[in-house]
Amino acid sequence: MGKKKLVLVGNGMAGVRCIEEILKLDPTGFEITIFGSELHVNYNRILLSSILQGSTSFGDITLHDRDWYERHHIDLFTGETVIEIDKHIQVVKTDQNRIVSYDQLIIATGSVPFSLPIPGADKQGVVTFRTIEDCQRMLESSKKNKNVVVIGGGVLGLEAAKGLLNLGMTVYVVHIGSYLMERQLDETAARMLQKELEGQGMKFLLEKETKEIVGGTVAKGVRFHDGTEVEADLVVMAAGVRPNVQLAKKTGIETNRAILVNDYMETSDPNIFAVGECVEHRGMVYGLVQPLYEQGKALAKRICGIEGQGYEGSVLSTQLKISGVDLFSAGIIHEKDSSNQSIKIYDEVERVYKKVVFQDHKIIGAVLFGDTKERNMLLDMILKQQDVSDLEKVSLFPQLKDAGLSTASIPASKIICNCNSVTKGTILEAIQREGLTTIEEIKKCTNASSSCGGCKPLVADLLSYVQNHDVEEAIEEKSGLCSCTTLNDDEVVQEVQRQGLTSVQEVMDVLDWKNSEGCSICRPAINYYLGMINPEYESNQQALFVNEKRNAVIQSDGTYTIIPQMYGGITNPVHLRKIAQVAEKYHINDVAITSDQRIHLLGVKKEDLSDVWAELNMPLSSPQANGVQNIKTCIGEHICSCDKKPSIELAVSLEKQLEFLTTPYRIKMGISPCLHNGAGSTTKDVGVIGVDRGWEIYIGGSSGRHVRAGELLCVAATTEEAMVLIRGFVQYYRETANYLERTWQWVERVGLVHVREVLFDEELRQQLLEHLAQEIVLRKSLVEKSVF
Repeated sequence: MGKKKLVLVGNGMAGVRCIEEILKLDPTGFEITIFGSELHVNYNRILLSSILQGSTSFGDITLHDRDWYERHHIDLFTGETVIEIDKHIQVVKTDQNRIVSYDQLIIATGSVPFSLPIPGADKQGVVTFRTIEDCQRMLESSKKNKNVVVIGGGVLGLEAAKGLLNLGMTVYVVHIGSYLMERQLDETAARMLQKELEGQGMKFLLEKETKEIVGGTVAKGVRFHDGTEVEADLVVMAAGVRPNVQLAKKTGIETNRAILVNDYMETSDPNIFAVGECVEHRGMVYGLVQPLYEQGKALAKRICGIEGQGYEGSVLSTQLKISGVDLFSAGIIHEKDSSNQSIKIYDEVERVYKKVVFQDHKIIGAVLFGDTKERNMLLDMILKQQDVSDLEKVSLFPQLKDAGLSTASIPASKIICNCNSVTKGTILEAIQREGLTTIEEIKKCTNASSSCGGCKPLVADLLSYVQNHDVEEAIEEKSGLCSCTTLNDDEVVQEVQRQGLTSVQEVMDVLDWKNSEGCSICRPAINYYLGMINPEYESNQQALFVNEKRNAVIQSDGTYTIIPQMYGGITNPVHLRKIAQVAEKYHINDVAITSDQRIHLLGVKKEDLSDVWAELNMPLSSPQANGVQNIKTCIGEHICSCDKKPSIELAVSLEKQLEFLTTPYRIKMGISPCLHNGAGSTTKDVGVIGVDRGWEIYIGGSSGRHVRAGELLCVAATTEEAMVLIRGFVQYYRETANYLERTWQWVERVGLVHVREVLFDEELRQQLLEHLAQEIVLRKSLVEKSVF
């Protein structure tokens, strides 16, 4: 089957980001054509205000140069507008009479600036603020004119006004509302912002409705409905944008305020999709970069045929890009709903204002002015709909002078750039490994701060932190799997998948192993990875599991140990009597009860194994080292008299569902019925403690030579929820950890936040559980078919 023809109408941020995601998922599956009405390559429109303010150049906001398009074999046509789509024969036609066919089409036409329908709007000296050309016109005008009126007191208008102020112009901001940025701010924050900007030299005309732009052919001023006027040589329309839906309407695609799409960004035509500012999803039209990027990811999966839950909407957040102003807003910030409540901190001396809005003990919105260090923490809590009923609410805000986390204490897994999902660890690694010395270099290397630019101050802090301290968060060199190869674990797995390798020897031959026979390190690792990539692989191996009724562990003296299975450490008189009778008959004099709450029959002679198995006739505990070990429980009554039954039932269920699995390293679990923690749950790979609200689940603990306390993953309300999360955790560890990498090492490497994000995502968790269920069925089948 040949490549599919994919056409993108619109060369902006949302559409091209979607193409980037498609190239990651299927780099050779599409023949891609892109049309852009502007003459330029893809650039960051959000940072146009930074050009006016003098902090960025035109070259700095380019996201993809022409080499990128050529490198990915993309046909790019700039300065060319698609004027017609024939959805019946599936072709597009441009204003230059070019006709291109498509199998799938993406409309990403963005928005057009809203120009007030008033007399004089077409005069010379009246501009909108949307494109590079608009920006250039304002720069040229500033050289010969002095007075400018910016119509619009929203984010775009204020950022444009600040840029023009920096260019030496006298700036008036006209706003129809009673205070600035009323969608993102409450009145208190807006008044503080106005006062700050007035201190920088900006002038404001609030509650003013523009009637007309006066002058001859050239604008000379603005007249309002109340009869007042203000002089202006330049008038900037920044009163908002409107989705560009003309092409879609002409094509017969369903629209409302914008192009109507479902969660998979599908329009009313099955072969036409839409993404970005031109779409309406669940009644919402988004104009911020992060939602548009999230839409692009969902659409890329759909076009590449990858199942997913689609795009479910976004929480909007805003950070004003004006030097000298620290301002952040996210979510719902007004208390119009009677069920909404808020906490406010207002320090007039320090000029700091903080407000968090709650609904049913969950944070739904926040406004920060003057000190925005908690912005990432609060946005994370809003996105996760975190219940903070147990928190002292004021503790969300540390002492004002010390607010937020210091750079050093931010976890490596913490996302610094929300638009591009770049973590602190990624930035630190890039700085150290590549020797980066400027924010611009970090942006090019990691994409951090390349979109909205809101994280730029924090990126600067990280750079300063590395340059001025002996950073202890040294990056680990990605050493080879073993001395037989220079490839590390991830690279071996990638090559196995890419080249379809199916045996240990084939892996070593194709990947140029230095030692053609391998070694004791790489052979079991490759064997494990092959089994994880293709569970059927093990059915072709000679060394399978021993039958579940024939498990035995050979000892140094040549005898064997047999461990009757007692799920959850529970047995019954019948089994105890049978064990005693077998031990007595075959002279098994050493019978031990070990720390894993199992009876071990020690010193079984090889010639007696078959008879011992036959007469016991009961399940035996698997002797494999790297798997889920017998779960430790707390059965005794000597500590407290709490109900032990639920914890034992949970242990029994988990043991039965997870036995026979291979894992990168052995997994120890402990389940304690109450906070007395009799099973040592806080120092296990997976630990569970019963509490009033359900089950506390801890992960990544260790009770070995280097004792480590596990980290709290979450509190599961029910036993079923706890089982689902634990099984999902085990499978995700199996699928992504390196061979012999312990759970605490793995959690530290990928980050607790990342593990939570995966397990709390219903779609991803369900995929993990399905993989686990399929593999358990297969492995049990292999066990039953195997022979000793």
